[in-house]
Amino acid sequence: QVQLVESGGGSVQSGGSLTLSCAASGDTRSSDCMGWFRQVPGKEREGVASIHKDGSTTYADSVKGRFTIFRDSAKNTVSLQMNSLNPQDTAMYYCAAEDYSASLCRYEYIRTFFYKSQGSQVTVSS
Repeated sequence: QVQLVESGGGSVQSGGSLTLSCAASGDTRSSDCMGWFRQVPGKEREGVASIHKDGSTTYADSVKGRFTIFRDSAKNTVSLQMNSLNPQDTAMYYCAAEDYSASLCRYEYIRTFFYKSQGSQVTVSS
């Protein structure tokens, strides 16, 4: 079992920045791959970014160049630095973790991971 506790989020104007953080506890062997997905009510979950314990990362095209995912393996935390936010980034953001190899640790799969955080709302106003 892995517990994921998320912090950060909030409201910001277009062009602003926010940082989300997620702390993993419990059986952290199941958090080799961590990442973020987001969801807008009435729409499907969208994978945003992933990071493997080996440091490899993947990003959705919609956030590439604006968002940065990084992790502190010693502290079992993962963070998402979000810059140049726009209203289309408004969503509930979730941290997720799974015991996946680097080849499977991709943003497209994050939304299906078993272990998920409680979510944080990010609202970007124009």
